[in-house]
Amino acid sequence: MKRTDLPALSIFATVARHGSFRGAARAEGISVSAISHAVRGLEESLGFRLLDRTTRSVAPTEAGRRLLEGLAPALASISDAIEGAGETGHQITGTIRLSVPRSAAELVLLPLVLAFTKRHTGAAVDMRVEDGLTDIVAGSFDAGVRFGESLEQDMIAVPIGPRQRTAIVGSPAYFETHPTPATPHDLADHVGIRRRFAGGALYDWEFERDGFAMTVAMQGPITLNDDGLIVEAALAGAGLVYAFEGQVLDSIKAGTLVRVLEDWCEPFSGFYLYYPSRRLMRPVMRAFIDCVRSSPQ
Repeated sequence: MKRTDLPALSIFATVARHGSFRGAARAEGISVSAISHAVRGLEESLGFRLLDRTTRSVAPTEAGRRLLEGLAPALASISDAIEGAGETGHQITGTIRLSVPRSAAELVLLPLVLAFTKRHTGAAVDMRVEDGLTDIVAGSFDAGVRFGESLEQDMIAVPIGPRQRTAIVGSPAYFETHPTPATPHDLADHVGIRRRFAGGALYDWEFERDGFAMTVAMQGPITLNDDGLIVEAALAGAGLVYAFEGQVLDSIKAGTLVRVLEDWCEPFSGFYLYYPSRRLMRPVMRAFIDCVRSSPQ
């Protein structure tokens, strides 16, 4: 590989991250034709195709994905070094890219981001809300937020926000025609608003009491993949929903949703901010981690 290919490698990573030449052009501040020329020249230099191109999308080939896996840490280190060299005094500058599920964004992260950017006016946070499990290294993210059991072992994890708790709720109108369940076994006689993960799997409701755990595969005619819509369906009387307590607490207090099986919904460890171990970390990322560590748990 020629040394002149280094800028093209960065452009290739940007195209892969945005999934289009046009998106990469906007991010890099150059023309679409310049982006296309750089990638084509890189492929010719390497001797293999890096991207599969269609009229609607651009995606890495198998060789392209392997290159990205090794390339992302190197590009991140270069970016860290350049940004670190540009730091002056105690001014924190730069952009942090985060991959975050919607529930974590709403319940714990957004207030932290607002406080962080207010304190460090030269810093910015680019938060991508996505419920699928994303490879943050291949996606060139600085960090992600997930539950502890979803984390890879080679990641550094920092607790973010308080312990979480789930809630089973339905509308008063729903309970006019359905009995109140006393145990999770009684849910067999109820209608559930089901949740589908980004990968396609349906979520089985999880319960625990006094050390005994069980799951229930709910049945019902409505399946959704958005937390807000799921709660809206419950408010409309379509069935029971399994939600985070923080998402429905106001509705419970207002009486528009009724909580059941509360003794089967024990608190559990909440979300974690996770990031790859690097010897060199940008000051803006260190400052954000400090913000997370100092937040109420």
